Amino acid sequence: MTDRERWVRTMHFQSVDHVPDEEFGYWDDTLRAWHQQGLPTWVTDNAKADRFFGFARRETLPLHLGLLPPFETQILEETDKYRIVVDGNGVKSVVHKDGRSSIPHYLEFPLKTRADWEEFKARLDPHNPRRQPANWEELKARYAQRDYPLGVPCGSLFGWIRNWMGFEGVALTCALEPDWIHEMVEYLADFVLTVIDRAVRELDLDFAAFWEDMCFNKGPIISPAMFKEFLVPRYQRITDFLKQHGVDVVYVDCDGNINQLVPLWLEGGVNCMFPLEVRGGSDPWPIREKYGQEVLLMGGVDKTKLAAGREAIRAELKRLEKLVEMGGYIPHLDHRCPPDVSYENYRYYLRLKREMFGIPEPLPYEERVAMKQA
Repeated sequence: MTDRERWVRTMHFQSVDHVPDEEFGYWDDTLRAWHQQGLPTWVTDNAKADRFFGFARRETLPLHLGLLPPFETQILEETDKYRIVVDGNGVKSVVHKDGRSSIPHYLEFPLKTRADWEEFKARLDPHNPRRQPANWEELKARYAQRDYPLGVPCGSLFGWIRNWMGFEGVALTCALEPDWIHEMVEYLADFVLTVIDRAVRELDLDFAAFWEDMCFNKGPIISPAMFKEFLVPRYQRITDFLKQHGVDVVYVDCDGNINQLVPLWLEGGVNCMFPLEVRGGSDPWPIREKYGQEVLLMGGVDKTKLAAGREAIRAELKRLEKLVEMGGYIPHLDHRCPPDVSYENYRYYLRLKREMFGIPEPLPYEERVAMKQA
C-alpha cells in the first residue's frame, strides 16, 4: 500500500495495512537539546527530522497565501537579554535571547483601523503572480505520478485577523464593529477561493488545510454564536468548492480546547480536527464518542507523557489503541515535541508506537540514503 492509498483509506474509515506514520514536529530548543543526546547535528529543522526519523511522506501545495509583500522585518532595540522587533506581519514584540521557545511579549499590532485594513488588502492581492508556483506545469506532471497524499492550503479566516489585531483588538472589534469583521472574513474567503482555484480544478487532491489557533484551554476566544455568524458561512463557501472537485477531507489546525467549535466546523464542512491538544481539553476520545464517523482526527497523543517515562508513554499509547483500530484517526503528538522530552524517550515512543500499531520500523537513515543513491 502506498503512503497515499494508506492515508486516504484511513481518512475514509477503510481497512489499511497500518495507520500512517506521522508526527507533528519539534521546537528548535528540542532539536538543540537532542544534539547533545545523540541526534545528528545536521537535523536542524522539522523537515530534516521527518526525513531522519523516516516518517511517511505528505505534502501541501506551495501556494503563497501570506502577506505580499510582508512588512519589513526590523530590530528596533537590542540588549544582551532581548530584542524589540517588528516581524513580517507588522507586529512589534519583545523576543528573549536565551533560547526559550516561548510566545513573544507583544507590544503593538498593525491592524487597528479600516484605513489599516486597506493596506492589508493591498498585501492580500489574490492575483499577485508570486502566489502561484512558477513551474506549475512541471509540478502538475510530477504530482500526477505521486504515491503520497497531497493537499491544498486554505489559510485562515480568523486566526490571521487575530494575529494582525491581537486578542484584545479582535475581541473588541467582534463586539463593537461586527460589520467590519464580516467584511474582513468575506474578503479572506474570496481571497482563498481565488488563490486555490486553479490547483483545485487541475489536480487530484487528497485534503485541504486551514489554520486558526483560536482557542485557549477553556474554550474559544470568541463565542460559538459569533463563530457561527462570522465564520460558518465562509467555511461553507470554501468547502463546497473543494467537495465539488473531490476534496472531502478538510482539516483545521487549532490548539487549545476546541470542543465548542467542533460542531460548527462540521457544519462549515471542516471535518478533521488537529492536533487535539489533550492538556488543552481536546482529548480525541470524547470527540469520537460524540460525533462518530462525522469527524476525522489527527494527533491526540499527550506530549507531556513522553517526559514522564516509559510506563506513561505505554499507557498513553494503550489508551488510543482502540481509537486507531476504529479508523479515521492518525495518532501523533498533540503539538511540537518540547525540550523536556529526552531523545531516548522520544525514540522509545516512536519504537513503541510503531510496534503497537503495526507500523514497520524504517531502515536507519544512512541505509535509506545509500539505497536512493544506488
